[in-house]
Amino acid sequence: MAIRQIIEIDEAKCTGCGDCATGCPEGALRIIEGKARMVGENLCDGLGACIGSCPAGAITIVEREAEAYEEGRVMENMVRLGSAVLTAHLEHLAHHGQDTYVREALAWMEERALPLPAEAARAVAPILAAAPKPAPAFALKPLQSPAAFEACPGSAPRRLPPLAVPKATAQAPSALGSWPIQLHLVNPRAPQFSGADLLVAADCTAFSLGGFHATLLEGRSLVIACPKLDQGRDVYVDKLATILEGAASVTLAIMEVPCCSGLLKLLLEARERTSRTDKPAIRTLVLGIGGGVVKESQH
Repeated sequence: MAIRQIIEIDEAKCTGCGDCATGCPEGALRIIEGKARMVGENLCDGLGACIGSCPAGAITIVEREAEAYEEGRVMENMVRLGSAVLTAHLEHLAHHGQDTYVREALAWMEERALPLPAEAARAVAPILAAAPKPAPAFALKPLQSPAAFEACPGSAPRRLPPLAVPKATAQAPSALGSWPIQLHLVNPRAPQFSGADLLVAADCTAFSLGGFHATLLEGRSLVIACPKLDQGRDVYVDKLATILEGAASVTLAIMEVPCCSGLLKLLLEARERTSRTDKPAIRTLVLGIGGGVVKESQH
């Protein structure tokens, strides 16, 4: 069990229409007693393909403790459903930049000497063309229990003094230039990352720095992640390496708490995996819990 992204069904909104189950070829959803039910957490990749199929808006993506996603189990369903469904599944993974899951799926097929449909081969061609990735050097520890936070300086509760902040309105301009921004959801080959000034930000930074949009985000392509709670570290490194291949500049914003430095480690490893000879410098800004930049460095 680990903390990861997975879908959640609001039974009060669910009408039992079955569209979500049709939109989930992985087999994680079924209609049981007139409601959509999760029948296999290990079959849900958390990418939310079923959300667009739900006319009632009953499905959302949440982060919680769940069984690890198993691409091999999913592939067993895909092969039984035929080449069209198998192709759609691999296209789905490739579209979301899930290179690691694609490689696991292809390895599963190779072990069983199963042919790859032509359309699927075209969808995953950019991933097959990429250089093999080395095994991860370390893994992030999953969230275990509330007691585990007691020894973590970053989770120690504290009250911050109130500041006089000018009132903003809902119509205040946003500097966000692309969507999605969560690293699990972005496609690393999306156009907004080509030649971009990249901003990699820890989840909490936008809430601690009042001028986040004006001082950091404006003119940059954004991805956000949490090195402590997010799972799928190898997926993150893969995605960041792909994004860095074409980045013009890289800015990293993290919090001053010790665990947040894990995002810098991920980014440094991703940079080493790129094929670039001109490795981009990483401008790192450490933000204080009470606001402002407390440290700036170059890596």
